[in-house]
Amino acid sequence: MRHRVVTLVGPVQEMYPVTSASAVFGYHGPDIPEHYTFSLCAERPGPVRTTMGVDVIVERGLEALAEADTLLVSGWCAGPEVSPELGAAVLAAHARGMRIMAICSGVYVPASLGLLDGRAAATHWELADELAVRYPRIRPDASVLYVDHGDVATAGASATTVDLCLNQVRRDHGAALAMRIGRQLSAAPHREGGQRQYPGLPTTGPVPDSLAPLLDWITANLDRPLTVEDMAARSGLSRRTLSRHFTDQLGVSPGRWLLDRRIASTRALLEETDLPVETIAQRVGLSSAVNLRRRFHNALNTTPAAYRRSFR
Repeated sequence: MRHRVVTLVGPVQEMYPVTSASAVFGYHGPDIPEHYTFSLCAERPGPVRTTMGVDVIVERGLEALAEADTLLVSGWCAGPEVSPELGAAVLAAHARGMRIMAICSGVYVPASLGLLDGRAAATHWELADELAVRYPRIRPDASVLYVDHGDVATAGASATTVDLCLNQVRRDHGAALAMRIGRQLSAAPHREGGQRQYPGLPTTGPVPDSLAPLLDWITANLDRPLTVEDMAARSGLSRRTLSRHFTDQLGVSPGRWLLDRRIASTRALLEETDLPVETIAQRVGLSSAVNLRRRFHNALNTTPAAYRRSFR
């Protein structure tokens, strides 16, 4: 049975997070397994006004939550007030095991119900102060793309919807499937939950050029023993300038980004192939099985063999 994702919408609905989620959980062609269904619901079914100036027709009401496996609250919530009917339906579904993913101002739904008390929550930078005052037991974090607690996950801004949804795919079915869907959507491979969601622009000088060509080159050459000096030479920058651009644009150092990519590729190869660890280590540029096992354990707190058993 497919995992049922239900997206809660309401007026005036921004469609970007809705369509982004449907792109991740929808149909990807015959070569990618279909593990999810995607549908909409609204507190008041019928025409729902959107920011595009047109209505979408939503046929299902809150009864859809009774059968949902995941509820996506897609950032429509204009303020902190959640109706008793909506609150009761969400709490009942959560109690039976439904997962909640809240985008941007959708965080008010789990926050108002106490589901984030004592927890961190990824928060849009414009909402962080208000959320901290209104819900002092929550730890708002405006510096990350998303925070996932298993039963409740939050994402800061609409543009992080794909990141959060791919994270669910990764949790449910492993990194390889998430990477395949991400590649099909041309989702940037470098966006991870620990990175900044909206780094500040430099106060002087031009805005740094996109790092995308360099990141694509690194990803295509992971098997090489790349260094930060190699990356700097490829981009025509000094090591210091390159490091600053990585920190400004991605929130991590070049070396850290490179290691994260090598670990991600290792996960995909463990899931999709029977290659020995020594061979995988050579393919992802970690030089030896001993080095790969050490790096892999430090990153995921498990061994390559245990990971393969879990996801093959």
